[in-house]
Amino acid sequence: MIKLKIFALLATLACTLPAAHAVEYKTVALDKSKVAFNYKQMGVAMDGQFKKFSPQLSFDPAKAANAKASIEIELASVDAGSAEADDEVVGKSWFNVKSFPKATFVSTQVKPAGTNQYDVTGKLTIKGQTRDVAFVLKHTTQGSNGVLSGGFTIKRGDFTIGEGPWAKFDVVANDIQINFQLTAQPGK
Repeated sequence: MIKLKIFALLATLACTLPAAHAVEYKTVALDKSKVAFNYKQMGVAMDGQFKKFSPQLSFDPAKAANAKASIEIELASVDAGSAEADDEVVGKSWFNVKSFPKATFVSTQVKPAGTNQYDVTGKLTIKGQTRDVAFVLKHTTQGSNGVLSGGFTIKRGDFTIGEGPWAKFDVVANDIQINFQLTAQPGK
């Protein structure tokens, strides 16, 4: 009799779990989110971040194939570690924010890749150059919110980031690691 009651309780819980976890995230808490980058300058690891970005999101972990995501990053909001570096990187040789004020990413496909992981592909545009990117998106829950995190490496030369004397990769490496963590909130 006790085994039957335990089985009934477990069966009831199992039936309610998917509904309890089904949530569609529609907004992002910007104050709890971050878009950062890492690179090497003269062989030394450096890092920075972007302070202003605008993500658009429609993501239900149970229906990943229907997900849509995009983000616009204001390149002038860069924090490269010092005022001098910030001034240099927004200039014509690097981001050229006067002509190209924003970088954008738009997802083209999201599919499950394991427990709480999703393969994401999309288009990244920087300085008028668009390239395909792919990364693994990790999803964890934090109360009613979801934390979506991931990262990928770009080649700065593919986007003409660093022109003229900066076009070579001897001082600033070609590989730039982009990392993000977005706190997503449920929506209606």
